[in-house]
Amino acid sequence: MTGKVYIIGAGPGDEGLLTVKGLQCLKLADVVIYDYLVNPVMLENSPQDCIKIYAGKKAGDHTMKQELINEEIVKHALDGKTVVRLKGGDPFIFGRGGEEALALVENNIPYEIIPGITSGIAAAAYAGIPATHRDCGPTLTLITGHESADKPQTDIDWESLARLKGSLIFYMGVKNLEKISSRLIHFGKAPSTPVALIRLGTTYQQETVVGTLENIEQRVHQAKIQPPALIVVGEVVNYREQLQWFEKMPLFGKRILVTRSRTQASNLSKQLRELGADVVELPTIDIQPAKDLSILDKKIEGISQYQWLIFTSINGVGVFMEHLLSNNKDGRSIANCKIAVVGEETAAELKKFGLLPDLKPVKFTTESLIDAFRELGELKGSKIFIPTSEIANDKLPEFLKSKGAEVDVLGVYQNTLPKYNHKYIEILFSKPFDAVTFTSSSTATNLVELMKDHGLEHQIPKLQGISIGPMTSNAAKCLGIEIKREADPHTIKGLVQSLRDFLSSDKD
Repeated sequence: MTGKVYIIGAGPGDEGLLTVKGLQCLKLADVVIYDYLVNPVMLENSPQDCIKIYAGKKAGDHTMKQELINEEIVKHALDGKTVVRLKGGDPFIFGRGGEEALALVENNIPYEIIPGITSGIAAAAYAGIPATHRDCGPTLTLITGHESADKPQTDIDWESLARLKGSLIFYMGVKNLEKISSRLIHFGKAPSTPVALIRLGTTYQQETVVGTLENIEQRVHQAKIQPPALIVVGEVVNYREQLQWFEKMPLFGKRILVTRSRTQASNLSKQLRELGADVVELPTIDIQPAKDLSILDKKIEGISQYQWLIFTSINGVGVFMEHLLSNNKDGRSIANCKIAVVGEETAAELKKFGLLPDLKPVKFTTESLIDAFRELGELKGSKIFIPTSEIANDKLPEFLKSKGAEVDVLGVYQNTLPKYNHKYIEILFSKPFDAVTFTSSSTATNLVELMKDHGLEHQIPKLQGISIGPMTSNAAKCLGIEIKREADPHTIKGLVQSLRDFLSSDKD
């Protein structure tokens, strides 16, 4: 059977600007054919076994010509695959999406067009420039700047453009900037007309240069701006001074690697993005329940024999409570157990099940939890159950045993290293990171293993790590990673603040 094709606009670069429908279709893809300007982070939303084909085109460097792209889309669709054609911006605004759709029509292949946010609107907005304003004229005109402005038979009506009382937005016009300016002036546009050139709009690399028709080419040359960039011509540019917001954010321009597991990364990433950072999520641990949890079920059956239940992570809470409920038990079954947690996040996860800890250390570290138990005195005769990671540290159990407790430690979840496409890793590490966050020893250990697997071990000493606590810091340092800051307190909020302090001092 013939497959189906989704031609999706990926937006201008910020992965948050991909539409909800576009994201839903991307998750269904058997094949993704993507462009140069598509943020590679978006590809992680496609299935793990999805075929990813790079069809990037930039000035002077066409990986795949348009005809071959059309053939590739048709071929996979005729093989019965669900194909996503992921295009920068909007596929029908200077994106050649119409040509691809016609190729599908000719081959009787079903398809959908999912519009994207075009860079002409989004990049201007991220630069603090409204594409239209009621005091700046009634029109908005989108023009390709890629057409040679001095060819004998131009298809652009420069005289009409020069007369328009509104905004002109040129796509892909950096190389023709001088010709665009001179043509507009020649046909009557005032030389003092404001102009802004926005490079890589909506991304952490965004750069904006402002001038007028008569001096913008010189200013862009001085700033050494390279494509891709957008040109905005008109009085709306004057609002940038008041309305620019993106480039003023505290972590704007900073590229940060988040190594936390996919299920846990969102809170950290959200806080960093709200500060303007370009966040790249590369989960280096995949949290999975242990292969054999029959022992856990037996422990739950006899849970009343324990005086203490200790959780050292939110993962332990999740697996334990899931099995408690699947055994037709709830919080009442552990009413005779006192509960200890290592930190705030673990306590918050416990609270989701209507439970509060009896013991939570002042500092959110294993050492601090040990100190808290030390203050309780002897534990002789106490039975303690610790559902934790299969690679958990022995420090806490050994201390508890030294105080006379009988301790049962059970690995209820495992930290595995996810598999990644080599090309994807290559693209991610082709540009440097300003900081890398580590929320556990496993995130550091697995990142180093991942980098070595992909031939990137030479980059390990260049990483600037921000750690959540001392155990994580020590593990990272032993692996050759430089830790620039350690969170205090040892929470996600503390990690974000430490990261912010480090990058602020870096600016100074």
